[in-house]
Amino acid sequence: MVALGSAALFGLSTPLAKILVGTVSPLLLAGLLYAGSGLGLSLVLVGRRLWTPRESSISLPRRGEWLWLAGAIFFGGVAGPAALMYGLVSSAASTASLLLNLEAVFTALLAWFLFRENFDRRIMLGMFTIVAGGALLVWTPGEQSEASFGLVLIALACFCWAIDNNLTRKVSTSDAMLVAGLKGLVAGAVNVGLALLVGQTLPPLGVLSLAMAVGFVGYGVSLVMFVLALRHLGTARTAAYFSVAPFFGAAFAVLLQGDTVTFRLIAAGLLMAAGVWLHLTEQHGHRHSHERLEHAHTHSHDGHHQHSHDTAWDGREPHTHRHVHVPLTHAHPHYPDVHHRHPH
Repeated sequence: MVALGSAALFGLSTPLAKILVGTVSPLLLAGLLYAGSGLGLSLVLVGRRLWTPRESSISLPRRGEWLWLAGAIFFGGVAGPAALMYGLVSSAASTASLLLNLEAVFTALLAWFLFRENFDRRIMLGMFTIVAGGALLVWTPGEQSEASFGLVLIALACFCWAIDNNLTRKVSTSDAMLVAGLKGLVAGAVNVGLALLVGQTLPPLGVLSLAMAVGFVGYGVSLVMFVLALRHLGTARTAAYFSVAPFFGAAFAVLLQGDTVTFRLIAAGLLMAAGVWLHLTEQHGHRHSHERLEHAHTHSHDGHHQHSHDTAWDGREPHTHRHVHVPLTHAHPHYPDVHHRHPH
């Protein structure tokens, strides 16, 4: 459910960003969206810490994971949003929303062939149908090259976010709100700083507030849910669930901005919907072995968490602390989550 919630919030943010592109420069808007995300999540994080001082625990990335997080911030928070905002300048919001499904394809390809995440033919077929839908949207015979270039920029944003997704998976056991908040603060500061450096000025207070509010919900809260989904589903499966986002965005764009419902838009949507369905109905289970693993994340005592506590524990769940998984062999349905990254 967190993956679908993340998809819905991000999908609805794209048509709203399209409206703001008309009043705020793309680079500055990208910065404001992430700044709103980072500032909002920082306030929530502080509030959580003050409200529940005993139960609240922040799991920080380990020393070797900070480099992964830095790469995720650059590709997902700096390069990706800037490419998307410039692409939206010359693209219809409904078309752009559906084209964002390419993020799932790029994410899965990197996860499968670079990071060695497991996949099967059903998942591969689903990705092919999503690619077909994206290709149908990009194909623009007789239209101006500027519009096509806008779609290329949106595809580039999807590739940047695909890199971001795979790198973020490396730190998905860390506090999701902390990871998302850091990405928002750093990426927002960089893009806003670059925009001001080239002579752009901040918009009126009303537009500024709206942009940061859209960023907090559509980027910040959405990203927190996405990191949680990465922890439990793995990269490619989370991306598949997240690919529902463009359908929320496209429907909202048609209702909000009156974008034309074309045959190509409907056909592309059906192809992408078929791909999403193939992903959501995939099942995977076999006998597998867990090696010894030590990490920290929010958890409850289930089949994979039967450890003792070195310090006093009041019995509350879920809770966060560093714990050890002993070697274990068993069989059950599972996803390639943080506990199931075994070879096949």
